[in-house]
Amino acid sequence: MASFKAKERLLRRYLLWKARPGRLRRSLANAAGRSGMAEGVDTKATTIESTFTVAAVQLRAKLFADPVEYAAEMHRWVAEARLAGAELVVFPEYNNLQLLGMLPGVEEMAAGVFGGASGAVNGRAGGGLPDPVAGGDSPDRAVDGDLPDPAAGGGSPDRAAGGYSADDDRSSRSADISVAGVFRYIGPVAERIVHTTFSWLAARYRVHIVGGSFLLPDGERLVNRAMLFSPDGTLIGTHDKVHLMPVEHTWGIDAGADFPVFNTDLGPIATPVCMDATFSETFRILELEGARVAALPIADAAEYNRWLALRGIVPRVQESLLYGVKSALVGSVLGVRFTGRSGIFAPVALTPDGDGVLAEAADPEKAGLVTAEVDLAALERLRESYEHRDFNPSLHARYFPKVYERAPARTAGVRYYPTGSESSAPRGSGPAGGTHTPPGELGQRRSK
Repeated sequence: MASFKAKERLLRRYLLWKARPGRLRRSLANAAGRSGMAEGVDTKATTIESTFTVAAVQLRAKLFADPVEYAAEMHRWVAEARLAGAELVVFPEYNNLQLLGMLPGVEEMAAGVFGGASGAVNGRAGGGLPDPVAGGDSPDRAVDGDLPDPAAGGGSPDRAAGGYSADDDRSSRSADISVAGVFRYIGPVAERIVHTTFSWLAARYRVHIVGGSFLLPDGERLVNRAMLFSPDGTLIGTHDKVHLMPVEHTWGIDAGADFPVFNTDLGPIATPVCMDATFSETFRILELEGARVAALPIADAAEYNRWLALRGIVPRVQESLLYGVKSALVGSVLGVRFTGRSGIFAPVALTPDGDGVLAEAADPEKAGLVTAEVDLAALERLRESYEHRDFNPSLHARYFPKVYERAPARTAGVRYYPTGSESSAPRGSGPAGGTHTPPGELGQRRSK
């Protein structure tokens, strides 16, 4: 048992060593030089106008044993998007799933953990590594030769991985490992890789990046967290997915409790995640909080169905008059198949064919890049004159609180899952936090 625990600790240290920021930055700089892509991109500071190009990456899921390979893949898409003129690049949900390839034997383990076998989804596992940011060891400070103790901060490695011992056989080990345990174990490594990679890419290419969303530990919680980076490489803020799928609850993921809107040089941007767009209330909240662009990472583990897909961002941008940028994860990884069609969507009056679609991927299973131009000035004009708009704030203020107060009694027997609380999911957990946009500032830009 002691020998097995020691091996776990050594593996964590080895993964952190492979993920050291200096190594990743050097590999990214080398990749940029070899590809020559950066030569065709204007990386100088520019003044952002009301019209700009956005890009949605349709990313094929694959496992990477080395974080350098992951960083190179993210670089390829950002560079291609910048060559297309994009000022905002959006990646899909679960964009750290690929980093599970760093774990030895992960494909064998996945059949039990992700495959729905009995005991495969045991919910939360205690312990785990400390959050490298919340614990005071930020990704930028953890440089070569300055690695934190992965076992510090409480929580033994064997508890984080589900409590199995060296004497267990392979099948029982898989059954004892939970999804939450796996992501708690690799979470600090993944967060370091994600932060370093997207911070470097955003600064190198002078572009806003929604790196997608990531399953990450946050203290005692495990969240599905979207991250937005600015063109100077700083993390503008984060959003934790509020509306979880039932399987995510079963996995032990905790729901967020807020919908932050972030002021950027491109205007107010929100980053809801996947199922958040299934509910009209989400986008009404974002609209009232000042959002003009909603960047939506998704990962749909199902056969593509156009009609089911229409329950998401397409109707939301019509109801709330926003631009929507959807990035989908596609392909098969660890026995799970993802499909989706990335796209850029707008109110029908702002689309050439009057269908609400500015651009959309043709194939729900192939990787690719979707780009389109958005015009926030045109959006503001539409919002001021839209004849089908029916907004009755006095009714909403009087009616909705009572509706939600009565809802528990009227939905007895209906299965609902708990959501997060304000205390467990603080607003805007990134360095900049979430910011409400005052009405007088809507549509304004900051010049660089």
